Amino acid sequence: MSNPNDPRLTDGSVFPDPVYKETVLRPLFDGAKTHHVAAFGAIDRAHLVMLAETGILPAADAGKIAVARAALDTEIDPATLTYTGEVEDYFFLIEKELKARVGAELGGRLHTARSRNDIDHTLFKLGLRARLNLLIEQAIALHGAIVAKAEAESATLIVAYTHGQPAQPSTLGHYLSAMAEILARDIQRLFEAYRIVNLSPMGAAAITTSGFPINRERVAELLGFAAPLQNSYSCIASVDYITSTYSAMELMFLHLGRPIQDLQFWTSFEVGQIYVPNALVQISSIMPQKRNPVPIEHLRHLASQTVGRAHSMLTIMHNTPFTDMNDSEGETQETGYQAFEVAGRVLTLLAALVAQIKVDPARVASNIRRSCITITELADSTVRREGLSFREGHEIAAAVARAVVAAEGDLTTDGYAPFVTAFKHATGRDPQIDAAAFAQITSPEYFVAVRDRTGGPAPEALAQAISGYKTQNAGFAAQLATLIATQSAADADLATAFNLLKESA
Repeated sequence: MSNPNDPRLTDGSVFPDPVYKETVLRPLFDGAKTHHVAAFGAIDRAHLVMLAETGILPAADAGKIAVARAALDTEIDPATLTYTGEVEDYFFLIEKELKARVGAELGGRLHTARSRNDIDHTLFKLGLRARLNLLIEQAIALHGAIVAKAEAESATLIVAYTHGQPAQPSTLGHYLSAMAEILARDIQRLFEAYRIVNLSPMGAAAITTSGFPINRERVAELLGFAAPLQNSYSCIASVDYITSTYSAMELMFLHLGRPIQDLQFWTSFEVGQIYVPNALVQISSIMPQKRNPVPIEHLRHLASQTVGRAHSMLTIMHNTPFTDMNDSEGETQETGYQAFEVAGRVLTLLAALVAQIKVDPARVASNIRRSCITITELADSTVRREGLSFREGHEIAAAVARAVVAAEGDLTTDGYAPFVTAFKHATGRDPQIDAAAFAQITSPEYFVAVRDRTGGPAPEALAQAISGYKTQNAGFAAQLATLIATQSAADADLATAFNLLKESA
């Protein structure tokens, strides 16, 4: 028996406190009516079908609830709702409206064997799953655009940089293939996060399941989940479906930010090896000569915003208790949805940009000439053709590079005489490599062509890699299509079962 003198019962205050109402309850209500109405409706339907199929609720009673619950979806427009404080949250509003239609006793039966704890995590998972579907689809599209561009530009020479300096010639296709490989691993991480999200918490109730003979597997099936999440405590306490999702997002956009930064550098006036078409260029309001490829800047800061917003979700989960808690719910979920919104913009814009950029071959040729970046192959060829050690070949090549750069010359046309001098100085003899062979060895085309090992930029090696990336992209698309088809089939199954309930009323 409760103590009538307990101040919690006799303090005279009335819920909700006005400040609490405005600072907590109203924002939560508005968030629920914006983001979670559809998921909440699906959960109600699936749970009701299960209650009827297991005999926990008589079919006739379940039918009456089904008719009333369906009516709520047509009679209530969530966008027009204003929080009044008469009920605690959106859940209790729906329960109140349901009771008004079928009576308090029958209306209250829908909540048999469940809690807002398992409901909340289920609707949050449904919200994340839908957003992951779209994000993965957009990521697959970007991957496909990168692979297609890599194939189209597989022979297009570029300057590859290390430490911000020209390093070696490669091809745009080879560079983009590296992007494709990393993005593929990021997509795989999203699929793994999806697998964790795609387990149903329903049936855990508050913590420990229920004494009623519920069928958790059936509810999971009706909601399109792969299975119930096994441990009922884990259903309401674990947040790894959140941390897995946003960790995968954070990594993806951290990784994408790096080639985006390269594009910014490569489109600069001083480098200029990438040309962005006019459709993606803005001009200065005062300097008419300027072509500003600002989509790249937007990509950079939006990718960084995605990283920051995704990371904030991990920070919010840090040092929280291992139990059901508000830290992982409501407004926290809405914070994460902002990361998805920005992420989608990045993926879509980057796919469009990659498809349209072009390499400026004249600038590439000039940069190659000025930087002597084919000199590595001169060292290698000297070793192979002249029988020297690598260190000897490297020192000869370095002397040639110093001489050519000092003369502001072209390695291919101006480097042979310094090569002969350096070779004689190092070995005491004339080289077997003649001027024609030297010109071939130091050309960027030759540099690329001889690098035909696995993963290299040479045509055969790169073609083999791109073929694998295309197969991988098709596999991603098929994997996502299977997941979406499973959910569509579950939606149809739920609609059929729910409509049969309505007919039994």
